[in-house]
Amino acid sequence: MKDHRGVALIVASALFMQNLDSAVLATALPSMARDLNEDPARLGAAITAYLVSLTVFIPFSAWIADRFGAKRVFMLAIMVFVAASLLCGRADGLGELVAFRVLQGVGGAMMVPVGRLLLLRGVEKRDMLSAMAWLTMPALLGPVTGPPLGGLLTDLFSWRAVFWINVPIGLIGVVLVAWKIPHVAPARPGPPDVMGLVLTGVALAALMFGLETVGRHVVPGWMSWTGLALGLVAGALAVRHCRRVPQPAVDLSLFRIATFRDPAVAGSLFRTGAGAVPFLIPVMLQIGFGMSATESGFVSFATALGAFAMKPLVRPLLRRTGFRAALLANRVLAAAGIAALALLTPAWPGVAIFLLLAAGGLARSLQFTALNTLAFADVPTERMSRATALYGTLQQLTPALGVVLATTTLEASLALHGRDGLAVADFSTGFLVAAVVVLASIPLHARLAPDAGAEVSGHRR
Repeated sequence: MKDHRGVALIVASALFMQNLDSAVLATALPSMARDLNEDPARLGAAITAYLVSLTVFIPFSAWIADRFGAKRVFMLAIMVFVAASLLCGRADGLGELVAFRVLQGVGGAMMVPVGRLLLLRGVEKRDMLSAMAWLTMPALLGPVTGPPLGGLLTDLFSWRAVFWINVPIGLIGVVLVAWKIPHVAPARPGPPDVMGLVLTGVALAALMFGLETVGRHVVPGWMSWTGLALGLVAGALAVRHCRRVPQPAVDLSLFRIATFRDPAVAGSLFRTGAGAVPFLIPVMLQIGFGMSATESGFVSFATALGAFAMKPLVRPLLRRTGFRAALLANRVLAAAGIAALALLTPAWPGVAIFLLLAAGGLARSLQFTALNTLAFADVPTERMSRATALYGTLQQLTPALGVVLATTTLEASLALHGRDGLAVADFSTGFLVAAVVVLASIPLHARLAPDAGAEVSGHRR
């Protein structure tokens, strides 16, 4: 690919829109809770529903992109995402909001992995780290601008405006894709693995439903436990099925590639723990510290600003240390940064909170970029569509688990202390639990070869 930077920037417009949507929604959550007369912890379902929908439908993206052409599917996905955003802005209750977020997730499920596929299929190994950096740097503008923009839109207009902002961004993205990205001819992937897709979808949806509702009195308890049991059974059947068919919906043989397995498995633990942080921070600042949506948005902005500042440093760091050393050392720093958030109180100066959040953003950004690049370092081109679909599924499932981890910890802390409303101590517990989950994957990273992904990082022992 001659112009991998240009393609990366155009594809990044979709990632920018998706990341902006997630960032502004977290900031607007307390205002949404007041307007819809819901508990803020329960409104985590609006975030989780979108992430679950992404997770369920991403496995379809590989077959659909091959069958109908990646460019065509990418453009349609952006339009579905924009239409669903308009509907979310008109929701009058939690049920409607969750339903429209599910539809939004369908668009996102085709948008992000197919966009990444458009880029990775044409880039050479030596340019992969550069391409991923160009892909993720504009996408990080979403989290950078999201918190302050979400706060301003919420305070000046209402929380509904945080969904409407997707409309102009999406339309610009569609025009750029149609104009600049070359046509990708459809292939003949054969019939889809319908049984595998159904079993995988049922397993993921049922598990996330059970995890989101268990012990929280949203639905009768038996429904939550039935969902968990159904998810485990369907998941076991899906694994058994995908191991037996020649063209499975989920290509589990990719886990035999060490440089794919580590980001997929160890990276999932990291993304789960780190995924709790964007939910906890704005809610804590508004409910625990008494900040307005605008104030919390500008403070939360520090995390994404730190992440954005790290991107130009990733390539020289990985060239010097290699993937294994960077992942091991930085995992400890990232966990320490999350655990340090448990020390925050309303007495802290705003500047100190800002700097702590920015430092945490630096560490988490390095980890995300290294994981996302290493995952595709040794994947053959002909298997790239299945790899992007499987990795994308894990990449979206784990932030959903992070939100569930955060809300479950808050509920447990409330019950343990016998309080009726959330306090700063409850959020401190949430940060400590998230840090422990992040640390849990260190033994898995230690199994990587010292020169893993050297062709991509440029590191030589």
